[in-house]
This record gives sequence, structure tokens and C-alpha cells, in this order.
Amino acid sequence: MNPTSKSPRLAGLAVALRAYGLAKALFALVGLAAVAVLAIPGPRDSILRHLHVPARFADPLDVTSTVAAGPIQASERESAQEREQRAVTESIAKRYRVAEEAVAGFVSLAYRAGHQFAVDPMLVLAVMAVESRYNPVAESVLGAKGLMQVMPKFHLEKLMEHGGEHALLDPEVNIYVGTQILREYLRRFGEVETALQMYGGAFDEPSSQYAGKVLAERARLESLRQKAKRQSA
Repeated sequence: MNPTSKSPRLAGLAVALRAYGLAKALFALVGLAAVAVLAIPGPRDSILRHLHVPARFADPLDVTSTVAAGPIQASERESAQEREQRAVTESIAKRYRVAEEAVAGFVSLAYRAGHQFAVDPMLVLAVMAVESRYNPVAESVLGAKGLMQVMPKFHLEKLMEHGGEHALLDPEVNIYVGTQILREYLRRFGEVETALQMYGGAFDEPSSQYAGKVLAERARLESLRQKAKRQSA
């Protein structure tokens, strides 16, 4: 091939190499300018705006805006009772295969009702476990309804202020009324086992099997509560 035929290609290559060198030098200058801008404390922001540098890249050493400390702070703010309820909630949800969000509401309601009627919330939750396995729409063949399987025909006066029998499928009403019934039986009989047998409709059952189930579940939940309390101390 004639050497002169290569000259246009070589000339084009030389032009491309020169253009590449100029571009490389230009990028280097821009980089140096950016470093200099970051080192200037005063007019940095206005200069960065002119250079169209996004704010998130303004300071490569400033990582505070990208570190999420939310969960840690939430944990630190969590009260001892909230931690206790969370431990109980997680255990119930896993054991009875119920959505944790739903159980969290039941646990919170049990604590509120227990506080109002001076009944141990672990006892309230244990009754729910035995009676309905935390099913808010459970209904027995005898007509007992809801989480704590309240028999409406025996407690109509308590239901009147809540709108009647149908309100028992509302978890808040059911737990409130069920805890109120428990409180009455505890006061009447003076001890937990007999009160539970009365609640479960097994007052004459000699082996107290119903009460035994409830008390066993209460003991399990209480151990979880105590463990959470020790961790909070």
C-alpha cells in the first residue's frame, strides 16, 4: 500500500489524541477547582450553586445526613412498659400464629382494662388465649362471643352502654367487658382459681381443668414480662 494513503488517517488520529489530551486537562482543572471550593468555608455554597453541584455531594466528609439513627433512638425512648408489651406481643403472635399488629392492639387493650379494673393484664391475656386463641370474631355453639368469649345473655346490663350484644365483636368492648366480669368474680370468690372456673362456666368441675390452663398460660406470659423488666433495669 502507498505510504501517502495513510496520511489522512494519521492526521485524524493526531487530532483525536490532541482533543483527548485537552479534555483530560480540562477535567483535571475542574476537579482541582471543586477541591478548592470545598476547602473554602465562606462562599462555598454560592460557588457550588454556580457549578451546579448537588447539595448531597457538598461535603464528602459529612455523613450525618445519610446515617439513619431512627431505630436506635426509638429503642432508647421505649419505656419499660412498652418493651414489656412488645415482648409479650411477639411471643403471642408467634405461638398462636396471629398477626403481630393485631396482637399488639389486644395486648395494649388488656393493659388498659387491667389497670382500670385492677386485674392482672397477664390474666386477661391468658383468658383470651384459652377462650378464643386471640380470634376476635370467635363464637361458640352456646353463643359466647369474641376474644374473651363473653356470654351476652348473662351480661346484657354491661353491654347496654356499648350498644348491645353486637358490640362484643369489637375487641375493645369485648376485652373491657370480659375484664369487668373477671374483676367481679375475683371479688366475689376472693381467689383466682374459683373465679376462673366461674368465668369458664365450669364452677362445679372438680379438677379445675379450665383454671389450670389459664394459670399455666398466665405463668408463661408472666415469665416473659419479668424477663423484659430485667432487661430494662
